[in-house]
Amino acid sequence: MTIANSISEEQVWDWLEGVPDPEIPVISVVDLGVIRAVSVDSDAVEIKITPTYSGCPAMSIISLDIQAALAKVGVTNLTLKTQISPPWTTDWLSEKGKAQLKEYGIAPPQPSGGPESCPHCESRHVEKVSQFGSTPCKALWRCSDCLEPFDYFKCI
Repeated sequence: MTIANSISEEQVWDWLEGVPDPEIPVISVVDLGVIRAVSVDSDAVEIKITPTYSGCPAMSIISLDIQAALAKVGVTNLTLKTQISPPWTTDWLSEKGKAQLKEYGIAPPQPSGGPESCPHCESRHVEKVSQFGSTPCKALWRCSDCLEPFDYFKCI
């Protein structure tokens, strides 16, 4: 018998809040929106995850980190399922997650398709340097006032 008999879905969600995204460690996989569903049934826990991009290289690390985090609290009967439909969207980022991105120096996604302001100095004078940033889900931008480069989390 595993600990799953005595836990709730809410507890699993709380534990997952402690699993950071491997590429942006200030945001949890929950706030990133890649955890789509959690179910606890008898002695089994099932978690559905959706990659931010098809072929996202971080998904294998995220899966291992989830397994490790839940093993630490005694969950041994765990199934991780990748759910690709519907595809991940930046709409799934939590407000907390967007604030964490900004504090970390990454401009959070905006419906306009570009950052509202520089995450360093708040200037609205920004320009795109490249559609491709440090990871596939980000673009490289620069502030015209403080001259600092920054990543922008692309809207998807």
